[in-house]
Amino acid sequence: MAYLAPAEFVTKMVDAGESKLLMSTRDTLIRAYMAGAILALAAAFAVSVSVNTGNPLVGALLFPVGFCMLYLLGFDLLTGVFTLAPLAVFDKRPGATWNGVMRNWGLVFTGNFAGALTVAVFMAIIFTNGFTEAPNAIGQKIGHIGEGRTVGYAAHGAAGMLTLFVRAVMCNWMVSTGVVAAMMSTSVSGKVIAMWMPILVFFYMGFEHSIVNMYLFPSGLMLGGNFTFMDYMIWNEIPTVLGNLVGGLTFVGATLYSTHYKTAPKRRAA
Repeated sequence: MAYLAPAEFVTKMVDAGESKLLMSTRDTLIRAYMAGAILALAAAFAVSVSVNTGNPLVGALLFPVGFCMLYLLGFDLLTGVFTLAPLAVFDKRPGATWNGVMRNWGLVFTGNFAGALTVAVFMAIIFTNGFTEAPNAIGQKIGHIGEGRTVGYAAHGAAGMLTLFVRAVMCNWMVSTGVVAAMMSTSVSGKVIAMWMPILVFFYMGFEHSIVNMYLFPSGLMLGGNFTFMDYMIWNEIPTVLGNLVGGLTFVGATLYSTHYKTAPKRRAA
């Protein structure tokens, strides 16, 4: 398990941000679509495990398998590009602009949503035998998750919105730490171990992840959840995206960049 020092892996972060900004539209969309689909399947898997075992910790322990797969396959999540893409602009890399960052974010959001929605439809078919009967226990659980994390927040008004936003900030603090942690090692086993830990924390703590929610909430609507699409967008997805942006860029990307890449001058010895 070869370990890279912070100065080395933060350089890889900036390089990765530059690469994502210069990637073709086709490749960006394909990679984002597959990332959204794989993470959605992992979320369905984790909920299934939690329901079948009655132990949410078991589901949380196993959820990171999806994140590890999509990362090792070179696919992109919105939460990851929130953290990496701006670093290329901070570093004034050739061709790196804020317009390019916004373009990348928009394409990755679109691809992630399409991939997650595909899996949501597939899993809703499975949970209802092709929409011919009521959702099974797992489908019912997904519907209840959608209710609690939309109208449940709305019932608390501004305090609910604040709670949602903070959970989203905390989520991408952990998820982006997972993205960065994978760059600390040059071995597959090292990458997986490093990614597993923060992803486990985010999922078990119930933090809000915009791409996981792209699966859970559309799926919940298909499975009879008592909330609307606008409830989902206003009382979850939009604030979650904003919180994920703040968490990943502030607590991971900018922090590591400023202290390990653009370090301050050393103090002189007395």
